[in-house]
Amino acid sequence: MVKFNEKINVREVRVIDDTGANLGVLPTEEALKMAKEKGLDLVEISPMTNPPVAKIISFDKYRYQEEKKWKKQRSMQKTQEMKQVQISVREAEHDLGVKATRVNKFLDEGHKVEILLNLRGREKAHQDLAKQKLRDFMKTVNPEHKVLADVKWTGRGFNVQIVKK
Repeated sequence: MVKFNEKINVREVRVIDDTGANLGVLPTEEALKMAKEKGLDLVEISPMTNPPVAKIISFDKYRYQEEKKWKKQRSMQKTQEMKQVQISVREAEHDLGVKATRVNKFLDEGHKVEILLNLRGREKAHQDLAKQKLRDFMKTVNPEHKVLADVKWTGRGFNVQIVKK
């Protein structure tokens, strides 16, 4: 929480005026008096320094600037979404090629990709063939990828997670 005006409870503060000029270290009462004369607030910007830094600015304007800065930082963060592609043991080569193209597109966009190979019924008896099918599919995917989570059994089938290098 940002302290301002009478809530600032230190003896001295380093003051920056509304134009951005450094006025030096002043008693808090004097700095508050200067802010009131200009019709503005005294806002504590950096409380952990010695002495704390306070700025003469409208508190609403300061809060707006901080919120704007925070929103910009959030929008700049690259979010990595997990995309899923499901394949089957019974799938034809062309269909697997189409899905490999989709995986490559997701990787190029910077997403993590989880490849699921679900087994149904009697297919579960042939787990070794299913695992080999998944490995063959991985060879058709763009070779510039890194395996995050190796091939593992999930109860319904196998899955693997990859990301672009």
